Amino acid sequence: MSKPKPEKERPDIEAAIRGGDWNLRMDGEEIPAAASLKQALYWRQIYTEILAMETKVLNRIHQLMAKQSEEARREVELTNVPVVVAQAEKFRQRLGYWEARIQQLNASSP
Repeated sequence: MSKPKPEKERPDIEAAIRGGDWNLRMDGEEIPAAASLKQALYWRQIYTEILAMETKVLNRIHQLMAKQSEEARREVELTNVPVVVAQAEKFRQRLGYWEARIQQLNASSP
């Protein structure tokens, strides 16, 4: 039996942390408060795409769960579902930051 890898060598742990941290920006993502309208529109599109994908993933998981045994369904509810829900919430939150920035910039435009 092999020993578990330390956390810093565990991409699953790193992904779970990254996926659930609402304050963690994507690589290259601007700080919303300092972004131009063009940048804000770009990041809104990126987060809209990712959120749509996460929603599809969650819907597919629920479809597959309906065909599973009670034991398997319960395990998926305890492991897979919370991860996808946390990721979707992160992307929803980040999208909200960009929506707010777009509104702010549009309000300040003549």
